[in-house]
Amino acid sequence: MDELRYPTGRFQRPTTTLSTAERRRHIETIASTPAALRKAVDGLSDAQLDTPYRPGGWTVRQVVHHVPDSHLNAYTRFKLALTEDVPTIKPYDEARWAQLGDVPATPVGTSLSLLETLHVRWVALLESVAQKDFERLLVHPENGTMTLDQLLALYSWHGPHHVAHVTRLRERSGW
Repeated sequence: MDELRYPTGRFQRPTTTLSTAERRRHIETIASTPAALRKAVDGLSDAQLDTPYRPGGWTVRQVVHHVPDSHLNAYTRFKLALTEDVPTIKPYDEARWAQLGDVPATPVGTSLSLLETLHVRWVALLESVAQKDFERLLVHPENGTMTLDQLLALYSWHGPHHVAHVTRLRERSGW
């Protein structure tokens, strides 16, 4: 079951400052996530979109809507950490967000477009951040104090993690 839940492995939080090359790779991963997610769901029917990626897991549709929800929060968290001294960010109940009425009512293309547009701004922001500012801190009530390097690594993992939910389901299902 762990392989279905974490198809790319569990997130490994960096314990040291990232190198310039590591940051560049993480930013490139974030930049490529919208296209990867769009490709992963391309051609899926409504029935396929409403299929859970694992027993007890979200549907593909919920995953697609979750990623921009999460990344909107990440973008805001970066901006807070860049403009405030050690802000405490607000977590959100992502499972409950995935059950809200906009999820079944909104075409996945809307969230894919939102993700693409958001990532243009987010990547521009990330590329403008001075190297020393990746050491800035924020407090996540569930994850403790984090540097922007750690947050960058988290969201670089997050996108491919959810893309893999969809692509592995497609492989298992022969879609």
